[in-house]
Amino acid sequence: MRVKCVLCDTIQSIEDQSSLAKRLRNRPIHTFMCEKCEERITDKTNKRISTGNFLLYRTPAKENEW
Repeated sequence: MRVKCVLCDTIQSIEDQSSLAKRLRNRPIHTFMCEKCEERITDKTNKRISTGNFLLYRTPAKENEW
């Protein structure tokens, strides 16, 4: 299966029966990102987290009365 990176538009081939290929085929909302872009984003995110200025907004967990 040929896939295209969302960020850098490089085209790569992945195995047709891999779990990633199945996820991309069955759920169009999922996107592919190459390893180079994924590492770059991970590094930048970790640097932002280490500065202390990174806020992760999550929805508060609702407590069930039961």
